[in-house]
Amino acid sequence: MTTSQQSDDNLQPAAVAEEQQTEGTPAPVKAPVAPATDAAPVTEAAEATEQPAEAATEAPSAEAPAAEEAPVAETAATEAKAEEATPAAVPSPAAVPTPAAMAPSPGAPRPTGRHAAKAAAPIAAPPTFTTPLEEAAKISRVSEDGHVFVIIDGTEHPVGQYPDATAEEALAYFVRKHDEVVSSLMLLEQRVVAKAPSSDMNKTLDHLAATVAERAMVGDIPALEARIASARAAVAELVAVERKAGEELRATELAAREAIVAEAEALAALDPTTVQWKQGSNRMNDLFDAWKAAQKSGVRLGRSTEDSLWKRFRGARTTFDRHRRAYFSQLDATNAEAKSAKEALIARAEELSRSTDWGATAGEYRRLMDEWKASKRASRKDDDALWARFRAAQDVFFEARSSANAAIDEEFGANLIVKEALLLEAKALLPIKDLATAKRLLDSIRDRWESAGKVPRADMQRVESSLRQVEDAVRSAEDDQWRRSNPETKARSNSMLTQLEDAIAGLEDDLAKAKAKGVESKIKAAQEALDARRLWLETLQKSSADFQ
Repeated sequence: MTTSQQSDDNLQPAAVAEEQQTEGTPAPVKAPVAPATDAAPVTEAAEATEQPAEAATEAPSAEAPAAEEAPVAETAATEAKAEEATPAAVPSPAAVPTPAAMAPSPGAPRPTGRHAAKAAAPIAAPPTFTTPLEEAAKISRVSEDGHVFVIIDGTEHPVGQYPDATAEEALAYFVRKHDEVVSSLMLLEQRVVAKAPSSDMNKTLDHLAATVAERAMVGDIPALEARIASARAAVAELVAVERKAGEELRATELAAREAIVAEAEALAALDPTTVQWKQGSNRMNDLFDAWKAAQKSGVRLGRSTEDSLWKRFRGARTTFDRHRRAYFSQLDATNAEAKSAKEALIARAEELSRSTDWGATAGEYRRLMDEWKASKRASRKDDDALWARFRAAQDVFFEARSSANAAIDEEFGANLIVKEALLLEAKALLPIKDLATAKRLLDSIRDRWESAGKVPRADMQRVESSLRQVEDAVRSAEDDQWRRSNPETKARSNSMLTQLEDAIAGLEDDLAKAKAKGVESKIKAAQEALDARRLWLETLQKSSADFQ
């Protein structure tokens, strides 16, 4: 198994584990409960819980506001001191965190990558909310022993007992519990308006609804329940929007993954003989990098979908790699075969390099070159080395032939001087004035030309061409003379002269008749025909004079 395949096999399980982590239900974030405006510090609340029952009755006289605004942490401690059991316990700060606990610290790192979308924007603390005791007194009753009742639709419901305190202090304590729920609800409403992630909102609403249902507070509970119902509807809308956005994002991510897989499959489906393997391999690596980047930072598509796409992508890469290995394996075999064939040609060329049969061996080298061109190519490195050896064998032969020709050319240098003198004598015959004399002198020049012998190869074509021009001029003059003295040509020329003369005579008669009648069109036609025949007669007479 190759390193690439090992990395492929190890890639998807990691993605699955990461997917399970990201797709799991996140830990719910408790809705914060805002304390009242003049809430007592935590240290004071702790001291209040540690005081005996007798001290609890004395605290309101000097620190009444602090007793009325004590945090939720006092609930369990104070009610534990009560003489009678209360209907339900108020949630502890651990269950209902404060806004300060909800706000991120200034130096806290912010999520990046695919978790960035899940990061909630900072939510401002809800506005201060305090129910006036006068309003609370209208819907509640406090007994002499500290029991508090809330009136809902004309019916009293026991809330709890705040012993050893005044009626105002007991009422304030349970009003504050109502205000804490309202503050938590206000904070959640702000998060809904700010489009914060809704993952924990329904759980927060369930907790608030359960707290309100216990009736352990004094306030407008029906209004609070209606407000919770409205908030639940708003959260439902937000969840629907988030679900739609998530589906659209997953659809986009799915299309991107599908595009990666489709292109990989298209590369794998190409004919191996037509693939540009360097570019194709680079592109397949780019697709693999894009897949890893999408798996690391993209939206999760679900385990089954990602597994299906990954199997297709891995299959395409495997097929592409198999085709590439098979192609290069075949290429190696072809290169080895071509190398063997060209080495055989080199052996024949090296054998011929010592031959002195210049003409036949040069022809054999031409045939070897044709076979070399028709043979398959080996690898670039081998082919260049083989060509250098083949060319070196040819160079040995042609250099030896060039040396031999140089020696021959030096020997034939004297013959060239003789033939160049004969060329000057032959060119003096032009232009031909006396054909018989020119023919006699040219025959003498030809005899001496043959006796002079061979000339160097570089000058052979030049001197032979020059003599041939003189021979062609003499032959052309001879042909002209024969044409002029040919009896048949003369007879044909005379016959044509006679015919033209007769035609001209007839046209002259026609012209005279037309003039007599005075018809201009006939006069013009007869005159044009007569002028044409006279021109032909003049030309023919000049030609006939050449045959005289």
